[in-house]
Parts: sequence; C-alpha cells; structure tokens
Amino acid sequence: MDAKADAGIVRRASLRRSGMYEDIAERLREMIREGELAPGQHINEREVCEVFDISKTPLREALKILAIEGHVTHRQYMGFRVATIDLDELACVFEVLHGLEEMAGHLLVKRIDDAVMARLEARHQSMVSYHRDGKRSAYYRSNQETHLLLVEATANPILSSMYAALMAKVHRARGVANADVLRWHESLEEHEAIMTALRSRDGERLALLLRSHSEHTAAEVLKTLRRSLEASAGKAA
Repeated sequence: MDAKADAGIVRRASLRRSGMYEDIAERLREMIREGELAPGQHINEREVCEVFDISKTPLREALKILAIEGHVTHRQYMGFRVATIDLDELACVFEVLHGLEEMAGHLLVKRIDDAVMARLEARHQSMVSYHRDGKRSAYYRSNQETHLLLVEATANPILSSMYAALMAKVHRARGVANADVLRWHESLEEHEAIMTALRSRDGERLALLLRSHSEHTAAEVLKTLRRSLEASAGKAA
C-alpha cells in the first residue's frame, strides 16, 4: 500500500475516532481547495459518510459551516453543492493582491531580519527540490508559505491579515485551474529572480517582480478557468 493510501486510512480513522464536525469541515475544505471536489459538484452525503467512516449528523454540521463560509451552497430537496467560482470577483481579488505584493516588496527590504531571511532561503530551496522531484502539491504548499512569509516579514499586521484573507479566496481557484502545472517552470524562475532582488535589498526591483509574478499567475488562472467554463457550457448546450 502506498503512502497516499496510508495517509487516507489514517485520516479516516482520525475522523471516525473524533467524530468532530470541525475535523470533517477542514478535510472537505482541503478537498475543495485542491480541486478534488469541483465547483458546482453535488456532494453525495452517503458516499462522503462511507469514505470518512462517519455518520450523517457530523457531516451535516460540517456542511453547514462550509455553507456559512461560502465554500458550499444548499437548496432544499437538492442538497449541498460546491460553490461555483465567480470569475469577475476573482479578477478583482487578484487586482488587490497585485498591489499588496508590490507594497510588500517596498517594505521588505527595510524590515526583514537575518532570521527571516534564512527561513526564506530554506523555503526557496525546498521549492527548488520539489520542482526537481516533480512534487507539484508540495511545491504549491511551499509556494504559498513563501508568499505568506514574505508578507509577514513586512511587520505590518494589517497588510498580513488582508493578504491572508484574499489568498484564501484565490487558493481554491488555483487548485481547480491547476495553474502551477501550466507555468511551473516559469514560476520557479520568477521566484529565483525575487530571491536575488531580496538578497541585494533592491526594493524597487523586488516590488516590480512581486507584482509581475502575481499578475502572471492571475492571468493563467483566469484564462484556464474561463476555458473550463466555456467547455462546460458547450457540453451543456
């Protein structure tokens, strides 16, 4: 049995033992963020209960939480579905993120300390290793952690909280679009340039690179999602 299967068994056992709807909600969030549950997909409660080895009561409580958060929708007699992605709203979220990335670049060079710089170097090397070994999911998680760490290093809690909240909205769209596969090599090259600018404490170039990196990612995600929606509409017609 492979490691992924082992992990699945451990997760199901954990859910069965705890029976906690919070744990179930978090696992469903992860599945939605990673695209395992696609936008608009009907959530078959019986199948989910079987997979997680749980009863319907904690699942329903978990789904109510996800509905409040906007991850799923519910209609009487039709059950729960994964919420669709609003591309217009997503484009607006990306626009704000571009500005926050640029702002972070200007602040970083003034405020980053050696300890955080060392953490960023280690995180970057992890991304390089994951890319070399073809570990897309691990690369993506490390990528996300790197960007959050970059923003946290500005020592501006308002900027950090805004950025984290908006990135949570983007995370699912990136997982669904699988954009990190489509521009994986390009993304790593951009991160290399970002780290070079940070090492030299070149604030102007760092701000420009962070904004450009964000814009390139947004363009790929939105293009891929639009193509997917058009394909789905074509099939429906």
